[in-house]
Amino acid sequence: MCSLTTPASTSLSFFSSSIFFNNTKIPKLHSPSKPFSHSLSVACKAATLPLLSFSGDKIGEAQLDLRAAPPDTARAVVHRAIITDLQNKRRGTASTLTRAEVRGGGRKPYPQKKTGRARRGSNRTPLRPGGGVIFGPKPRDWSIKINRKEKRLAISTAMASAAVNTFVVEDFAEEFQGKPKTKEFIAAMKRWGLDPKEKAMFLMMEVPENVVLSSRNIGTVKVLTPRTLNLFDILNADKLVLTPAAVDYLNKRYGVDYQGGDDEDEEEEEEEDYEDEGVAEEGSETNKEDSSDVVN
Repeated sequence: MCSLTTPASTSLSFFSSSIFFNNTKIPKLHSPSKPFSHSLSVACKAATLPLLSFSGDKIGEAQLDLRAAPPDTARAVVHRAIITDLQNKRRGTASTLTRAEVRGGGRKPYPQKKTGRARRGSNRTPLRPGGGVIFGPKPRDWSIKINRKEKRLAISTAMASAAVNTFVVEDFAEEFQGKPKTKEFIAAMKRWGLDPKEKAMFLMMEVPENVVLSSRNIGTVKVLTPRTLNLFDILNADKLVLTPAAVDYLNKRYGVDYQGGDDEDEEEEEEEDYEDEGVAEEGSETNKEDSSDVVN
């Protein structure tokens, strides 16, 4: 087990608040003149994965050596990253009308007195059908930021923790060159020990069109590339299937010897821009549909 240590911050955590103590006495907090002796570490977690042929026979082994957060902080790192991914997918286009924005309601429905009814100044009050909405949602930006190193550590930690349910299959793209067949893909999954009813994630460097066509009708299968690799699909899958090239990519990108570089940063920026463009296109399509409905 090898680890990289970084000096811990001298700021006090929110866990030191008095609400987490059983006694009513408030502990005295002193700012330390020296850094704490406890340090955060990033460990490398190696795993040996079986290498299977297309027929399902074991032909060797593959080594997966990834960075992983220590057990006491791994859950928090992965949780923060998955919350960031899910929250950044929110469009934030939900909108309701207040009583000032609803059409109509300018005339007083009936006189103030001599009717025996409760006084009312508008038919668009939130208390009546067709009125405005009290404290309803308005368009807002839900996106939050996360450090690239923290996001990379969360993905590598999730992959390392899922190594128990991970195996490697030799490149099978040539097996589907003739014609895409979903039946053949399911048969191959069964030979590899996969249940078609269980969620499986395939990570390949390149996904041929016939492989996409053969697997897209299987609702439990996700076929990803390094560009589309995300934390949610890793955690949501019951089994992970890698190719030898994908294993080399993970060891290079998320391994303990990774030092970072301009090329990798540019790739991450392209991935973030790709995700932002996807969300923006979905939002623009929704706005176009809404505007067409208004025109009609």
